[in-house]
Amino acid sequence: MRLSLRPVDRSEFDLVSHIQVEPDQARYSGTVAQAFQENEDGVDFHAILDGSRALGFFKIDRLYHETYSFAQTDELGLRAFMIDREEQGKGYATAAVAALKTYLAAQYPERRAVVLTVNMQNLGAIRCYRRGGFHDTGGIHPHGIAGPQHILRMDLAQA
Repeated sequence: MRLSLRPVDRSEFDLVSHIQVEPDQARYSGTVAQAFQENEDGVDFHAILDGSRALGFFKIDRLYHETYSFAQTDELGLRAFMIDREEQGKGYATAAVAALKTYLAAQYPERRAVVLTVNMQNLGAIRCYRRGGFHDTGGIHPHGIAGPQHILRMDLAQA
């Protein structure tokens, strides 16, 4: 596994367009096509690669604090994190989450942490995020699209 993360420009849809999750997972993460169709201010796209092959995708929301009161202005929001359904169960998700600590610190040096919400019923994702370095804040976001969500946070690596 030669896992790496990299920014994805809006013009690079073809790099990640093939990434699909199982239909029951799409209610949590959405799809790559939806991400590119939405025109969200302050949102950056990123790919998870094994060598040159993209097998995952996520969004970083630089304005997360404007939507969620539990987020601080110096925190990023992790959204739409997904691993292609053909690549799930191979350790890519946990490895990618663990890589976020240094990757996001380098991409966004002015930010001190990354925050996310994860549906309380999405036990696999909760385990993955915790193994990758996120900690449960104890907070609950009750207004998730698919139901109540845990609030998780990870401090970013400091130079």
